[in-house]
Amino acid sequence: MIRKLLLVAVFIQSSFLLHAQETFPVNGTTDPRHTTYVFANAKVHVDYQTTIDSATLIVRDGKVVDVAKGLSIPADAVVFDLKGKHIYPSLIDMFTDYGMPEVKRQTDFDRYPQFISNTKGAYDWNQAVRSEYEAHKNIVVDTKKADEMRRMGFGTVNSIMRDGILRGTSTVILLGDGRENDLIIRDRAAANYSFDKGSSTQDYPSSLMGSIALIRQSFYDAKWYEDGGYKEGIQYFSRRNQ
Repeated sequence: MIRKLLLVAVFIQSSFLLHAQETFPVNGTTDPRHTTYVFANAKVHVDYQTTIDSATLIVRDGKVVDVAKGLSIPADAVVFDLKGKHIYPSLIDMFTDYGMPEVKRQTDFDRYPQFISNTKGAYDWNQAVRSEYEAHKNIVVDTKKADEMRRMGFGTVNSIMRDGILRGTSTVILLGDGRENDLIIRDRAAANYSFDKGSSTQDYPSSLMGSIALIRQSFYDAKWYEDGGYKEGIQYFSRRNQ
C-alpha cells in the first residue's frame, strides 16, 4: 500500500514541472528544456474498471500525453522501470477550504439590531454577500495539510472560502510543495453559494427563506447593472436636479 501511495506522489510531483510561459522571476539559471518522463512496465489503473498490464505512461512537461501498451519511448525521456508496481490516478476533492484564511466568527453580538453592513468600503449592503471574493488571490500553500491529503490519495482540490451566502469564486490547485502561482490549475473555477450567512453579524437573513431571497435579489441586482439600469437612474436624478 505504501508503494502505491508513493507512486501517486511521484505523479503529483511530476505535474509540478508544468510551465506554459514564464511569468514569475526565476532565482538562478533558467532551464528552458522540456522534461519527459516514461513510467514503463507498470499496471496502470486508467479508471475504476479499466486496467492495462505492462503499460507505458508518458508524462511531458507535467502532463500525461499517452498511456498504452507497447508505446515507443521518446529519445529524450527519463525512464523508470516500474515492473510489479501499480499506477493509480489521484482523487480530486471538490469541496475543501484548503489554504484558505481562517474565518473569524464574532461571538459578542451587539444587543441592538444591525440592519446594514458594517464592512468598510464599497461592498454589498449585506455582509453575507461576498461575491467579490476570489480564492486564488488569498490561498496559501499548506505543506502539512497537502501531505496528509496526498497520503489519502488526493492530488487536487477545489478550494472554497466557506463564509457567507454568496462566497465568490473557488480555485482548483494541486496539492504540492511550491509556489501558489505554479500549483493553481484554474484560478476562477466556480461560483459558490450557501444558505449559511457565516460570520456576518447582520440580522438579515435569519431564515432559509431569507437566504434564498437574498440570493435571488443579488442576481436581479447584477442583471440590472449588466443591462445598464444604473445609467437610467443617473439620468433620472440628473433631470430632477436641473
